[in-house]
Amino acid sequence: MEAAAFEFQKEEDALDIESFQGQKQKIIQPTSLKDPKLEKLQEALVHWINSTLKSEHIVVQSLEEDLYDGLVLHHLLSKLAGVQVSVEEMALTSVAQILKLGLILEQLDQRLGLQDSSGIKWNVKLIHNKDLLATLHLLVAMVRAFQPELDLPQNVTVEVVVVEVNRSGIKSDVMMEVLTDERDGGSGAQRRTERNDPVEQLLKLEPHKVNMVKQAILHFVNQNMSSMGLEVADMDKQFADGVILLLLIGQLEGFFVPLSHFNLTPVNHSEMLHNVTLALDLLDDIGLQMSHVDPQDIVSLDNTATLKVLYALFVKHKRK
Repeated sequence: MEAAAFEFQKEEDALDIESFQGQKQKIIQPTSLKDPKLEKLQEALVHWINSTLKSEHIVVQSLEEDLYDGLVLHHLLSKLAGVQVSVEEMALTSVAQILKLGLILEQLDQRLGLQDSSGIKWNVKLIHNKDLLATLHLLVAMVRAFQPELDLPQNVTVEVVVVEVNRSGIKSDVMMEVLTDERDGGSGAQRRTERNDPVEQLLKLEPHKVNMVKQAILHFVNQNMSSMGLEVADMDKQFADGVILLLLIGQLEGFFVPLSHFNLTPVNHSEMLHNVTLALDLLDDIGLQMSHVDPQDIVSLDNTATLKVLYALFVKHKRK
């Protein structure tokens, strides 16, 4: 009986090895997992996901543990690409999760312009198996495609063990895997932001054309603030303390910002900065991500920063 069981186990092991023959698996070395650059990249991606899905009350803590079932990726696809995939919200079984991931990754790969599977560093099996390396590659690709202005840590590499199973046994090798490079931060990201930012492009036009757009936005602001008895005459200066900006956001979005949450008559730089920071947080909550606008710039009368915020509100509400 024991001999028969042993023979059965040998046959089962042979089948397992056979099913993996020709496949390669990459595993991040434990020493690389403690690399500060990798840790910062993971933190940046977690923050990006949570900021993007804040309005949907989704909070991610671990990239490996929280993305494998397709729920978060499903919401990111919908939020970033406007794609609605007909799948169940909560996939509880492995079979349902794998099916859901397959549909979502198919849509994501299309949106990322990755039609050739040979160049894709993730798949359903890897993501569902909580493979950190594959998950990082997918998320970095999504940031590059959907939010290129986001600065990720540059030049992040990890040491990986490449394991390959073939008929002669298991072969392993050590190599360096690139996760991010120079294009993921610094001046490269800044150039992409300027190229894709409509306000940056607007400011390159002739002064009279820029002024026409500013006047249209000013008219839009006053039209919405008139019911409160307020009027903006100088768009470049009157938003610096954040008060009118907060009132405008509340008026447009149909909610009241409690007076206890901000300084109605700010008297110093700190109070003004608090107001503007709150305003940008509210914009983030309603889906207008202004990650490339620093609250300090608006307080410091940076015309471009102020115009970017007002333009985003103008575009969202002008058709309503």
